[in-house]
Amino acid sequence: MTVLDINAFDIAAILIVVAAIFGWLNYRFIGMPQNIGLTVMGAAASLVLLGLDQLIGGFSLDEIVRDIVLKVEFSDTLLNAMLSFLLFAGALHVDLSKLLQNRWLVLSLATIGVLLSTFIVGGLFYAAAGMVGIAIPFIWCLVFGALISPTDPVAVMGILKSLGVPPSLEAKVAGESLFNDGVGVVIFAIIVAIAVDGGDFSLVTAFELFAIEALGGVLLGLIIGLIGHQAMKQVDEHNLEVLITLAVVMGGYVIAQKLHLAGPVAMAVAGLWIGNRSYDYAMSETTRQHLTNFWSLLDEILNAVLFLLIGLEFLAIALQANLITLGLLCIPIMIIGRALAIGGPFIVLGPFMDFTKGAYPVLLWGGIRGGISIALALTLPEGPIKDAILTVTYVCVLFSVVVQGTTVGLVAKRFVHHPDLQDDQH
Repeated sequence: MTVLDINAFDIAAILIVVAAIFGWLNYRFIGMPQNIGLTVMGAAASLVLLGLDQLIGGFSLDEIVRDIVLKVEFSDTLLNAMLSFLLFAGALHVDLSKLLQNRWLVLSLATIGVLLSTFIVGGLFYAAAGMVGIAIPFIWCLVFGALISPTDPVAVMGILKSLGVPPSLEAKVAGESLFNDGVGVVIFAIIVAIAVDGGDFSLVTAFELFAIEALGGVLLGLIIGLIGHQAMKQVDEHNLEVLITLAVVMGGYVIAQKLHLAGPVAMAVAGLWIGNRSYDYAMSETTRQHLTNFWSLLDEILNAVLFLLIGLEFLAIALQANLITLGLLCIPIMIIGRALAIGGPFIVLGPFMDFTKGAYPVLLWGGIRGGISIALALTLPEGPIKDAILTVTYVCVLFSVVVQGTTVGLVAKRFVHHPDLQDDQH
């Protein structure tokens, strides 16, 4: 069987086997948080393969792995398949009452915060690119700002599982991460459209598209969540009710795509509805247990594959010294953009809200970037601009997952004084 003969099942089997092996090695010998360990080991394996290719003439295993990674079509796989399941699974466990108590902060962070960060990061990225001698038009710098500004709900929710932060703070962090990625995807699509067809795209059109996609996604999520809730309320058979939730996720995401609505937003809303309303009013205890176990297992499997793929995507980037340098310069730019973007809503809403102690540093450092940013970068038109943005994005995401992901627990312990905070963040 050659690489060209590999079908979708073969690729899935390879990824699951590699994820299981790396996961076992990490658990037995390294001890990093599982998702972070898989990312690190995937990137390390990519480096080893590249090194062997340089040392041993004719060594082609790196090419085989690269072909497999490219056949996965990471952007389509994540944005059109995995993301719907991961967002729904994450939203099931978010306390809706706590989220509604913090609705204005979450809303402002997920909209105004993402917009602010897009322009702050885009402007600083433009300056940094000029410093290292890379000419990138300003509009494409804004594209980078848009794809790197939203926090990745998959990464954030994974990290939150290991922290015992107060429920109100968890609702802020989880709520923002669930919604700002949907908003970020819409902003990204608008700016890319302006970059590609600038003369035919007006500001009014951009705002209309944003309103329709984002608000339409919320409405669709409410509708499919309510339909699923009512269907489960009429039966008491746990296998059937699990199947109904799968139908909500898969059918709902397809409908969102066909109607050009924000599918990630719809999945987050549907998950919130079923996780809070249906758990209490439409399920027996047996069904709740089976549903929780099913979605937790699916979430863990998809997370393992996703973070392994993030590491292996190292093979897809352009290894040029100036691009790697630009990526390293963009790490503090990403953090500065995040600090200023969330600082604005905190300052404005501060007099009207009782913030959890330590909320700002946890939100700042807990704003993990992940697979969504890489997936968006991979959708850009082919060319040197895509190579530059993809490489910089990968450097920023790798830092965010590995460094921020391993230290956000220390930040929480340092700034949040709460009896439930765990000593062992692993």
